[in-house]
Amino acid sequence: MGSRSATQQNNRLTAGLPTFHYYPYGVIPPHVEPVLRALAPLTQAFHDAGFQLYLVGGSVRDALLRRDLSGADVDLTTNARPDDIERVLKPFADSVWDQGRRFGTIGARMGPWTVEITTFRSDSYVDHSRKPEVDFGDDIETDLSRRDFTINAMALDLSELRLVDPFGGLDDLLAKRLRTPSGPEVSFSDDPLRMLRAARFVAGLDLVPEGELVRAAKALAPRLEIVSAERIRDELDKLMVVERPSPGLWFLVETGLADQFLPELPALRLEQDPIHRHKDVLAHTIAVVDKTRPQLVVRLAALFHDVGKPATRSYVRRAVTFHHHDVVGARMTRERMRELRYPTEMVSDVTSLVELHLRFHTYRLGWTDSAVRRYVRDAGPLLSELNELTRCDCTTRNPRKARELAQRMDQLEQRIGELQAQEQLDAMRPELDGRFVMEHLGIGPGRVVGDALKFLLAVRLDEGLLGEAEAIRRLDTWWAEQKQS
Repeated sequence: MGSRSATQQNNRLTAGLPTFHYYPYGVIPPHVEPVLRALAPLTQAFHDAGFQLYLVGGSVRDALLRRDLSGADVDLTTNARPDDIERVLKPFADSVWDQGRRFGTIGARMGPWTVEITTFRSDSYVDHSRKPEVDFGDDIETDLSRRDFTINAMALDLSELRLVDPFGGLDDLLAKRLRTPSGPEVSFSDDPLRMLRAARFVAGLDLVPEGELVRAAKALAPRLEIVSAERIRDELDKLMVVERPSPGLWFLVETGLADQFLPELPALRLEQDPIHRHKDVLAHTIAVVDKTRPQLVVRLAALFHDVGKPATRSYVRRAVTFHHHDVVGARMTRERMRELRYPTEMVSDVTSLVELHLRFHTYRLGWTDSAVRRYVRDAGPLLSELNELTRCDCTTRNPRKARELAQRMDQLEQRIGELQAQEQLDAMRPELDGRFVMEHLGIGPGRVVGDALKFLLAVRLDEGLLGEAEAIRRLDTWWAEQKQS
């Protein structure tokens, strides 16, 4: 009975599709079937036009890892040139784009799938160029040989569902080993960004880089200077949102790669002297990154939150201090993120979190309603991120201290919830608006109106909602004092 059911399932999965030879008994795994079915008409069209078509790169790797491919971008490669790719692809696509044509890539949207098809090629950088030179090729193995790592140098022949793995990528995947198809010096010289991608795969796929790869990264780290800031930023972002970035961050530090684009990170490895013992700030920082959720803004804030410590370290009565490292760190964060070409809004958000990350600890003697309002007001839309960063910033091994910090944070969040319910803290504004201030005081637009609103907001923060009549009385008192001064 069980055998019959298995046979029926196999028949259902393989109906109308070729055999996927890698999997036992020719069964196409359920997680792979949807993408193969979606690509079947396109595969036939390329075959009829005399071209080969392969699923390649991360899609093949993820299929072998039995990851769900639904919703994933699909990378394909072919011996067809860009004009032929576009001609064959258009009848099957909802939309087509060709911004990557000079690199051999034509993109398309096919129902729920985003597809990019690239001509077989080999890329390399000249010594001082920030863009690769592209040569088109005619065979799949040459194309795979120029890929970054063996785990990405596998292809699936979509006509026969045959795995093409000339460099042992499957064995490396099973052994959790990170290697390059050719020598790592050649691979990293061709595209130095691959050294940063190594950090992401070490972290995201729990791989161990072979010794030759590590030595090549150390030797070639300065070559990152030819890679654009935007590409470096994008690769850093991908590393920061894997489940556990720490192995990749340690790889960047220990190979010297971080020195090339994020020198603030290795600078956190402060020298430990025998008298003034203090926490290893680098290890602490990386631990905080791991503790936060994989959301880019809060992860970047965790990465940068202590970068001001080396510049502010001093010793007071045989104890190490880092006074104002939050303010100094915020300035350093802004400068580094701008150099990496981050969007202005993200720079502002991460910088604000770095500057505010110690605010919680300034209220250790108790939270007045005024203090809670100011905390919420200053955090603004980043309140949940600030609370998370504050919680995760506690990496102490002292159970009592950790418990006390967690309890204080619980109390603060409870107070915030209570005041939000009472006073709508999220929309905190002065009780009187600028138009009313001008009409009531008989003044026109200008600095005085802004000063009045600042005064009214300070009253609101300190005392909560007063009611319109009391707010007007306070405004009149303030205005009388202004006219006397």
